[in-house]
Amino acid sequence: MSNSRNTETRRKARVRRALKARAKGKVRLSVFRSSKNIYAQVIDDNSGTTVAAASSLEPDMRKKIKGGDKAAASEVGKLIAERAKKAGVSEVVFDRGGYLYHGRVKALADAAREGGLNF
Repeated sequence: MSNSRNTETRRKARVRRALKARAKGKVRLSVFRSSKNIYAQVIDDNSGTTVAAASSLEPDMRKKIKGGDKAAASEVGKLIAERAKKAGVSEVVFDRGGYLYHGRVKALADAAREGGLNF
């Protein structure tokens, strides 16, 4: 099997997994991870608005942490939970964006749960 075919298959599988959480129709906690940083948004799909957002690129976060490792993901998780609670959201659906639930994605989710978000 050629490498490009494997890449295309993995990409299609990731997109298919990513669509599952969006089909539920509730407020969702969406995660995006790049090779260097991690981002989280609480999105209300009914109104099409972003309720709260946090990332490892924010100036306050950059002072605390370097890069986008598990520690950074935990800090982003705590921050997104705090901002979502302030906006009046406590119940979300976790949208891991097709990423496997381990490493930085799991660290962010665990920190968000500790911060008071239910999912």
